[in-house]
Amino acid sequence: MSKRVLIVTGDAVEALEVFYPYYRCLEEGFDVTIASPSVKKLQTVSHDFVEGMETYVEKPAYGLDSHVAFADVDPAQYDGLIIPGGRAPEYIRLDESLPAIVRHFFEANKPVGAICHAAQVLSVVPDIMKGREYTAYSACKPDVVVCGATYIEETLHTHQNLISGHAWPDLPGFMREFIRMLR
Repeated sequence: MSKRVLIVTGDAVEALEVFYPYYRCLEEGFDVTIASPSVKKLQTVSHDFVEGMETYVEKPAYGLDSHVAFADVDPAQYDGLIIPGGRAPEYIRLDESLPAIVRHFFEANKPVGAICHAAQVLSVVPDIMKGREYTAYSACKPDVVVCGATYIEETLHTHQNLISGHAWPDLPGFMREFIRMLR
């Protein structure tokens, strides 16, 4: 039976951080479901750095259809979870159904891949994150520390069942480790 992977995201997800894992998992023969607050066509975005600016810029990217609403997800039906970054985590973490989804994967010791701003989603389960180590986009360090976790200044870090990546340039190693753990 094929492994099943759940990707939780929303509008303004970083395009590379959702499409790369989605297609990489499909390439491995996994069944992949994209969940969002409601079933809709999501608007992804592209982030990049511009010389002279102290932060990144954001541009609209591709559309992406979600398959299921968070409220309708049964996390027990999935073998692994991927949480992409971008700006989606800053608002999807407010969805009342998301904490139970995230909590399930940690309590069941299933692989969880969190990249970039995904630390904002992990912050909805601070009791689970306390004592863990993970990396994230540098601006999300406070979201890691407030949970009682240790922020690791690396581009990729694995601790227990959590694979964390700093940003989209780290996707190759991030996905290699996620797939290795999922198998």
